[in-house]
Parts: sequence; structure tokens; C-alpha cells
Amino acid sequence: MKKIPIGVDDFKEIINNDFYYIDKTKFIADILNDGAKVKLFTRPRRFGKTLNMSTLKYFFDIENKNENRKLFSGLDIEKSKYISEQGQYPVIFISMKGVKAQTWKDCLSEIKILLRVLYEEFSFVKEVLSPSEQIEFDKVWFKKDDGEYSNALKNLTAYLYKYYKKEVILLIDEYDNPLITAYEYHYYDDALPFFKVFYGEVLKTNPYLKMGGMTGIIRVIKAGIFSDLNNLRVYSILSKQYSDFFGFTQNEVENALKDFNIEYELPDVKIWYDGYKFGNSEVYNPWSILNFLEDRELEAYWVGTSNNFLINDILKNINSEINDSLEKLFNGERIEEIITGNSDLSSLLSYHEIWELLLFSGYLTIDKKIDRKLYSLRIPNKEINELFKDAFINVNFGESLFRNTMEALKKNKIE
Repeated sequence: MKKIPIGVDDFKEIINNDFYYIDKTKFIADILNDGAKVKLFTRPRRFGKTLNMSTLKYFFDIENKNENRKLFSGLDIEKSKYISEQGQYPVIFISMKGVKAQTWKDCLSEIKILLRVLYEEFSFVKEVLSPSEQIEFDKVWFKKDDGEYSNALKNLTAYLYKYYKKEVILLIDEYDNPLITAYEYHYYDDALPFFKVFYGEVLKTNPYLKMGGMTGIIRVIKAGIFSDLNNLRVYSILSKQYSDFFGFTQNEVENALKDFNIEYELPDVKIWYDGYKFGNSEVYNPWSILNFLEDRELEAYWVGTSNNFLINDILKNINSEINDSLEKLFNGERIEEIITGNSDLSSLLSYHEIWELLLFSGYLTIDKKIDRKLYSLRIPNKEINELFKDAFINVNFGESLFRNTMEALKKNKIE
């Protein structure tokens, strides 16, 4: 049997090492058929965002295109007319998930390191640059104090266009992580001006940009990064488009269980890890499914993959109305809330923002859409119910509510 790629989110590594892979490459055809110049995909953590961005990188990248073509042998995209687009563009891929500094100074230092590595990767373009461009390139490459770091991505698209005479594809993974970290450690206002330029300038009115693709958990409105970016399209869990490509579908999970000769586990697996509704699709948590295939134990695998800072932060400040709604959810009931899709780090303690963040972070899911912005929400599955039981209730609400909730959970259908 094939190895399970737990924690492996590099497409090339998965294919070359013959890891078990559920083919999501139809995603590429949809990307190419999508007229939006800049696309933002928001999904909960560990739902395949980085792997999908990595897949796009290896598909489009003009460097090593012949070698990369082999990675897609036998996959869905190879059977598509869009396979002709393979290896046709210079690609910049940068992941912001590792930026976790506790001060703005350290945050900027971590970003400079990311940019140094990125400029090292493309150092060959210097041969076509003017003397002044070479000087600016070296300032970022060697982390000089006067480097143009806020414009480093935009400048790099210009350098690559000059070298290849082709527009550039830019992929930014977990774009919101530095902003959430800045919010957590109280240097958000210091970081904001930098990121407005760092993201904004490369993505809007950039003649060297073919397409921009970004992933994150939430759309950060307060930053103003996208305020005048009229070529941006946000694909959230509310969107019908791309709904099958983040998470595993029912058919994909059934096939995976058959491949590992444990199809008899499907009813319990469904109770534990299914229940997420993205657009019109119902999907399973892919991180939990992969871990279950490896361990063959029904456990809450997804729970320990983050420090849950934002969730804990808002739940420490709940009022009685929110508390009542949470108790309904723990009892297996539904609640009706306004969901706009526009999370804002400036107002996380507001009533509607709490439900929005719980929904977009994967702790709640949509039961059904009632009206234009009114949704019925529920806890998706037993795994998330276990998380609330073992962590949030006990830590944030104390033993009394914990005991009361435990009694209610005995009657819960999820239990």
C-alpha cells in the first residue's frame, strides 16, 4: 500500500515519492477558465490550501517544465485541453505561514529572510537587469537596510518579465497569517502600512502579472489591502465555485477506504469527519481522513494543529446571548446568524464576527442558507464536538458549564 502523506504539502514530493494522492488537478482547469485576475481562496487550516498552491506552481512554472510535466502523468489535468498551458509562465510562490514573530521588528526580519531565499531562487535574472536594477536586487538579496522590501514582490515580477518576456503568476499561501499574528501580539498598526504595499502593489494594476492566487482563512477587511483591488475575486466556503477542491468528497473518501481495505469503517468515519458544507458540496476534513488511514483509530486529529488563538480570544469575552447559542450548538441544535464573508480583525468581539470566525475557521458549518445573508449553522461532526468539550468549554467557561454541557451532550445525536 502507498504511504500516507501526513504533513506533506509539496505536490512534487508527493508524486515523486509515490505517496497516496487524491487527484485534485481539475482545479487547474477551473483556474484557467476563470476570468478573475486575482483569486483569494479562504478555507480552514489543513484543508489542502498549500498543496493546491504547490500544484499550481509545478504546473505553470516555466523552469523545469519538461521534468514537471511528468508529475501530471495520468492525472485529470493531463486529459484536459488545458494541459497546453503547462510550463508556460514564470511563477513566484511564497508562503507566509511561518511568519510568527512577536514583534514588528522580528516580523520584518522574517519577511526579509523569505525574500532573500526568493531572490536567491531567481538570481539568474540579474544578467538582463540594468545596473540600477541590479543594485536594488542585491539590496533585497543581501538584506540591506535600505532594500525596497515593501515593493519586493512587484519588483520581482518586473525582473522576471524582463528575463522571460512573459507575464508572471504569483502565488501567496496563507497571506493572512502575518496579519493574524500581528493582531495577536499587538503590533497590527505597525505592520499594516507594510502589508498594504507588499500585497497591494503587486496585485493591482501590475502590467507584469498574469494571475494572482492567494490562500488564507479569512478576508481581512481592516487592512485595506484590497480596498481598490477591483480585479479580486474571493472564493470562500460560501462560494459554489471550487467547492470540491478543498477537502475530500464522499466519493473520494469511499475510494480511499476501499484502497486501504477498511471500507467497513465508513459509517463511523462519516460521523467523525464529514459534515462540512462548502458551497453546494459536502466534504470531509482531509487532515483527519489521512491520519485515520494511517492510524485506523477514530480520534480528534485536527484539534491539535493550531494554537486556536483567535477562537480562544473571542470566547473569553462572550456574553449571555452568545453563551445561550453555544449551548444550543453543543446540544445538537442549529442557530441562525448573519454571515457576510467579510471578517474584520478590528471587530472580532462583535456578535456577528464571532459566528463568522467560528464558521470560516472550521469549527461550525452551514446547515442551510435561509436568506441572502442569513444562515443556519451547526457543529459539523463529532471531532469538532470533542474539541469544544475537551478544550473550549473547560478552559473558557469553567467547570460548572462544563458539567452542564456534559449532561446535555449525553443526549446529543453527535455523541
